[in-house]
Amino acid sequence: MAVQALDDVIDYGLRVLFCGINPSVRSGATGHHFAHPANRFWSTLHRSGFTPRKLQPSEQFALLDYGLGVTNLVDRVTVRANELTKEELKQGGERLTAKVARYRPRWLAMVGLTAYRAAFGRPSAVVGAQAEKVSGVPVWLLPNPSGLNAHWTPAGLAEEYARLRVAAS
Repeated sequence: MAVQALDDVIDYGLRVLFCGINPSVRSGATGHHFAHPANRFWSTLHRSGFTPRKLQPSEQFALLDYGLGVTNLVDRVTVRANELTKEELKQGGERLTAKVARYRPRWLAMVGLTAYRAAFGRPSAVVGAQAEKVSGVPVWLLPNPSGLNAHWTPAGLAEEYARLRVAAS
């Protein structure tokens, strides 16, 4: 399969727009966000109460039915997110700022601490609601659900994502 950029799952006025770092090789090959089997995004959305069941990556557009969407900070497919340059992350932050200004979600949920810090020049940002906004939209920084981020347990991920769900309700 050819490696490709992913289509955004987006609409105007979403409750939450989740922003991943960039597509994995598996996501690029399938065209589905968070498609790697070890990625816990879809199970975390369900466990945290955002979705009534665990969606499969191929069902990504069903997120819109729940007022949710997904985009990426950087379009380039990589094996690991740490292959991205600081400049790519900063440029991604600029593109995301414009996208948020256009679509106006109620919350922007950044999935990945290190990428957010680099993209928006916030080296001391921590998980949770941020004092800064992007295009006037509040930001919630979430832990990356990648299987490589093993120090976040499934229960811990679900708890943190549920905090956002409550705030966004």
